[in-house]
Amino acid sequence: MLKFLFYIIFMIPMCFVLNYWMFTVMLFFVSFMFLIEGYMVFSFCNFGYYFGYDVLSYGLIFLSFWICCLMMLSSSNIYFNNNFVIFFMLSILFLLLFLLFTFMSVNLFMFYLFFESSLIPTFFLILGWGYQPERLQAGIYLLFYTLFASLPLLVSIFNVYSVFETLNIYLFSFCENNSFGIFTYISLLLAFLVKMPMFIFHLWLPKAHVEAPISGSMILAGVLLKLGGYGLLRVFSFITLLGVKFNYVWIGICLVGGVIVSLICLCQVDLKSLIAYSSVAHMGIVLSGLMTLTYWGLSGSYMLMLAHGLCSSGLFCLANMTYERLGSRSFFVNKGLINLMPSLCLWWFLLSSCNMAAPPSMNLLGEISLLNSILSWSSITMISIIFLSFFSAAYTLYMYSYTQHGKMFSSLYSCNSGYFREYLVLMLHWLPLNYIILKSDLFFNWL
Repeated sequence: MLKFLFYIIFMIPMCFVLNYWMFTVMLFFVSFMFLIEGYMVFSFCNFGYYFGYDVLSYGLIFLSFWICCLMMLSSSNIYFNNNFVIFFMLSILFLLLFLLFTFMSVNLFMFYLFFESSLIPTFFLILGWGYQPERLQAGIYLLFYTLFASLPLLVSIFNVYSVFETLNIYLFSFCENNSFGIFTYISLLLAFLVKMPMFIFHLWLPKAHVEAPISGSMILAGVLLKLGGYGLLRVFSFITLLGVKFNYVWIGICLVGGVIVSLICLCQVDLKSLIAYSSVAHMGIVLSGLMTLTYWGLSGSYMLMLAHGLCSSGLFCLANMTYERLGSRSFFVNKGLINLMPSLCLWWFLLSSCNMAAPPSMNLLGEISLLNSILSWSSITMISIIFLSFFSAAYTLYMYSYTQHGKMFSSLYSCNSGYFREYLVLMLHWLPLNYIILKSDLFFNWL
């Protein structure tokens, strides 16, 4: 495991020497190395005192590598405009390093430390390379929402240590877990619910997405929202009894909130804002499936987290490509794009259908297993799930048809149909999303 960490650490001084594209190639190289390493080597040879990974971490670490590579590919405007390129590369490297540390942490306190540290480079990405002056407000929202909720988590980690006398995540499942109260339960979950984000705590997410540059949106949607889910999957290994008792509250809020957020999606006039709100709706399904604590629910939540990471990131890329050409993200300007960029219309269709969980995407398998788990938990949830599934298709079709069809914006007179680099980015989002389903046993093996 150390070889990957050292590779990233030694790339930090290389930022000052290497060309932007050479740096991107080196990131792709390390992600392919990690892919070849394989998840089958998850016996104890991969565990140290502080760092190690199992199948659950493997998927999320690989997602972090992959999204960071694609961030570099899609942010070429920063390179062409010479917009603090070295600092940008450094921000991405530090973010990747903190994410690797987070997913590799075997110790609960170290997990907390790096979980919070990943906020700092994200904050700088939004503040440094964002678009509008409101990015300052968005950054503050992001910082304070997450920090406010995570202080109780720190206190409850010390409480866990006083009970178990260890903070090793893999030893928790062997410990007795009935000595915690409801306050420990809430404080352990709250930070992760805000990070996911759950409905009610989601207000920072649309702001952060709308103001962030494309790289910020990609890493936010792709990996940072998954930190919450990963934390919950780890924490529920030792508070299962409390979860069985109290989880119905969160499941109810998530399902009703998912329907409300889906309706909010149908009112949006900003492309990025719609994709951001759709993330909240998808994370609602993930959370409610995870909270059932069934085998299907836990496996499906892991799968949908990875699928959503790739799909949502790809949609943000598409929104950015039209923004770079038309100078606006408004639906009133982004119309009739099929006349303007016909080749890009195919990618809009492919990624939108993945967002609707059409076969053969990983979203489909994830949603099927989540719906199984939620319905087996209680049949009343059927009402929310019907609306959630329907509106999920409705707002995705609204986004696709509104952008691709209709009358073209009159003041637009010439446009580029897309660079090879852009199609490559979209291809590298879509291919793993639809091909990993062939190896779906990976998602059901980690439990």
